[in-house]
Amino acid sequence: MATMRGMKYRRLGKTNLRVSVIGVGTWQLGGEWGKEFSQVDVDRMFDAARHAGINLIDTAECYGDHTSEAFVGSAIQRNRGSWVVATKFGHKFHSHMNRTDERTAGHVLKQVEDSLAALKTDYIDLLQYHSIRFDEFDNDELTKVLEDFIRSGKVRHLGNSISGQTRKNIDQVENSTRRGVEAIQVIYNRLDRTPEEQVFLSCQKQNLGVLARVPLASGFLSGKYKPGSSFGPDDVRAGQDRALIDQRLREVEEIRRKEVPAGVNMAEWALAWCLLHPAVTTVIPGCKDENQVRTNAAAAELAMVSEDHPQAWK
Repeated sequence: MATMRGMKYRRLGKTNLRVSVIGVGTWQLGGEWGKEFSQVDVDRMFDAARHAGINLIDTAECYGDHTSEAFVGSAIQRNRGSWVVATKFGHKFHSHMNRTDERTAGHVLKQVEDSLAALKTDYIDLLQYHSIRFDEFDNDELTKVLEDFIRSGKVRHLGNSISGQTRKNIDQVENSTRRGVEAIQVIYNRLDRTPEEQVFLSCQKQNLGVLARVPLASGFLSGKYKPGSSFGPDDVRAGQDRALIDQRLREVEEIRRKEVPAGVNMAEWALAWCLLHPAVTTVIPGCKDENQVRTNAAAAELAMVSEDHPQAWK
């Protein structure tokens, strides 16, 4: 595994994509994480990512109405070939935390063309199903649309972003190879290890790449919050149960005390922790500014060190 500027790269499953172990998640650019962004803000974040050796971007059609994709497209259009762009299909954004399912073949045909336009690109490196049902995943008409995109060169590889480890989602994972899916995106972090039970085993058996999303547990593992912390009304976390928030923050304090080595940044530790699982290819944390991008990127070096002493981290 080669390194560049401290970054580490892995092949995404059986694809020909060589991705940085730290990516950039971009849900926040759609305006649902309590901060509005300008193109200048986004350009600075992606300049920081590029200088840190990050090459993977994960976005989606419904982070705003292709809003995140448009920010990303403008930020990377001058050096598009240096980036691996992953986006998704299956939802229509209407307003803050209000989206509907649009997953017919006709819907997806339009969504992907709109994503290409927003991203200002001729191709998408990894196009992912977005939290869909098994009957939608196993739909021949939809599969044909996706195969046509691949034949045309507009889509290079297919992935599947699953919503969790339900039986129906496990069935999707287990049928990935049959449906041409080469990568799985799933929530995985120190507070939620459920993919270890079945999803990761199936991914390893099929040689599927794994994108671990929410690796900082929606910021709870960032080290910034203590029990009693609150979130603004426009922050997606504000809608979570208060008792559950406090329970998670107490668990984080216990993890910090028992597992995080002295002097180690907790956010970096949490990202490196995810990367130690052999099924995980990359993590895709969100970020609100260029400093957070640099902090996230530093976890790649921490993961390299910790691989030599795995029992100190798991």
